[in-house]
Amino acid sequence: MKLVILGLGYSAGFFARAALAQGWEVTGTVRSAEKAASLSRDGLRTLVFGGFAVSSPLAAALAEADAVLVSVQPDEEGDPVLRTLADRLAAAPNLRWIGYLSTIGVYGDHGGAWIDETAEARPTSRRSRQRLDIEQGWLALGERSGKPVQIFRLSGIYGPGRNAITKLRAGTANRLIKPGQVFNRIHVDDIARVLLASLGKPQPGAIYNVTDDEPAPPQDVISFAAELAGLAPPPETPFDSAKLSPMAASFYGENKRVSNALVKRELGYGFRYPEYRQALRDLAANGE
Repeated sequence: MKLVILGLGYSAGFFARAALAQGWEVTGTVRSAEKAASLSRDGLRTLVFGGFAVSSPLAAALAEADAVLVSVQPDEEGDPVLRTLADRLAAAPNLRWIGYLSTIGVYGDHGGAWIDETAEARPTSRRSRQRLDIEQGWLALGERSGKPVQIFRLSGIYGPGRNAITKLRAGTANRLIKPGQVFNRIHVDDIARVLLASLGKPQPGAIYNVTDDEPAPPQDVISFAAELAGLAPPPETPFDSAKLSPMAASFYGENKRVSNALVKRELGYGFRYPEYRQALRDLAANGE
């Protein structure tokens, strides 16, 4: 079975290695020749795709693919994969699964209420509005081509090298206090495993929230991580007095509790890290 991953970033890289371990033949893409060479030397066949030209090896890989994951960041004009490769994907004879990695940011603000995939998507930021438009483009491609397209809306991603403990050690963590504010999170290992579960159960047009069970106040996560790491937590900063970047401000302007029940029910998946505490314990124990 042949898998092509367009955009070998943090999450997609974990998925690539998990798929390799299950016997998939994996081809990935990155934007630079240097990174492609490095990943290829590490045993992961990697090609260059910058969103425009399609090399002969990439064209051949897409033509032979059984599954394709899209994890490429949008550019100013939208999704470079849709723009450049849609016709090739529609024509790929063996393709039985297309996955697109999106974000729960497309839901916008729901006042802290619990929501699932049936909730109204009302994105507030330009970034999230663009993601919703791209989701719709992928679903439309699935409808007209007959290829099973699945959308995966990810919450805040963390894992080895990218978590509250590493932020504390780097001095970049903060404890911003906004009463009632919660965020969902998802460990990168669970992202990879959900995608593997979906490969075995394609559902045309499916949208899945890939997130943990416990939306939690961000300051609680930092405090717990500091205790595990034996570090002093950063001082509390009231939200009203904080100086935030536009992106951080947009995150804190949205408050919701996102359910993952559909993933459990439809894919039969049990999360390895349904809440952040055990995940941080394991990351701390492994020095990650």
